[in-house]
Amino acid sequence: MDGLVVENLSHSWKNFSLKDVQLSVGKGEYFVLLGPTGSGKTLLLEAIVGAYQPRNGRIIVEGEDVTNLPPERRKISYAPQNCLLFKNMKVRENVEYGLYAKGIPSDERRKTAEQVMQLVGIPHLAQRGTKTLSGGEQQRVSLARALAVQPKLILLDEPLSAVDSETKRTILEELRHIHEQTDVTMIHVTHDLWEAASLAGSIGVINAGKILQVGEPDVVLRDPTRNYPSVENIFKGIVVRRTSDLAEIDIGDNIVVDAITDRSGEVMLQIRPEDLIVSSTSVPSSARNDFPGTITEITDLGATVRLRIAGGKTFTAVITRQSFFEMQLNIGTPVHAICKTTSVHVL
Repeated sequence: MDGLVVENLSHSWKNFSLKDVQLSVGKGEYFVLLGPTGSGKTLLLEAIVGAYQPRNGRIIVEGEDVTNLPPERRKISYAPQNCLLFKNMKVRENVEYGLYAKGIPSDERRKTAEQVMQLVGIPHLAQRGTKTLSGGEQQRVSLARALAVQPKLILLDEPLSAVDSETKRTILEELRHIHEQTDVTMIHVTHDLWEAASLAGSIGVINAGKILQVGEPDVVLRDPTRNYPSVENIFKGIVVRRTSDLAEIDIGDNIVVDAITDRSGEVMLQIRPEDLIVSSTSVPSSARNDFPGTITEITDLGATVRLRIAGGKTFTAVITRQSFFEMQLNIGTPVHAICKTTSVHVL
């Protein structure tokens, strides 16, 4: 069953329109809606949650048409970008608020609040005032409040836009864990490519009020033809073996990549083009990853040269102009693209 279906949704404002939006998100999926500022991401979330009535189209949640239902009857939780926590309430009261509005008895509210605060790692904040919270703590409280009412669908609007990079990494791990534990359908809005790659089961690209593309992350993020930058050397894989922090990741086509990570199961990985060493021969070194292939494309970037190297997978490498001429590289030249385990970024 689909967790969410949006059919032919359209709506117009003075200077912007959502245009025949078609979207299908599987039940229990972590779906990322990716697009630049002003692309219509938040307006689409607001239509789904019921903040306004679209002029055309339908919104179906787990088989139920909720298009004409008020927000409180849609069984959808919405965590807006600015969190909108109640400043006159403690953290626990914020988490319990949706349950209170539904008339849930106080003992049951408290029990549920304790469970979700434990899940998102904030039980120690229960009696704190929201004015004293950091940006990351506010996002955790907002997520706990969304989870507490046991919705069919959770909408997260740019949840990591106001946190620092270290906090972002921590919350990304927590979001993955929470989704694995709850299996609730989640739609996560962002403009950040790495955020999308780290979380998504599938990605939808939106711009100018239109859905341009929907697909698996490794396909969408490597597509340079869309209205969003492509990401080079991004692959979907599965951890097949581990020795301490060293993992072997099978990315298909008989290619296994060694990486430093504590992740398991299905992962996304990326190798920056400038981190690949290109050699005419296999070179004995501390670099554990050696991807043989043939040069299929050469792009002169001035001081550097971009190479496309096709083997079992296609890799992009960027080398200095001097190295390019010293190795006398041409289209059709067989080479090895080599990198260390520390250059493999597991998302």
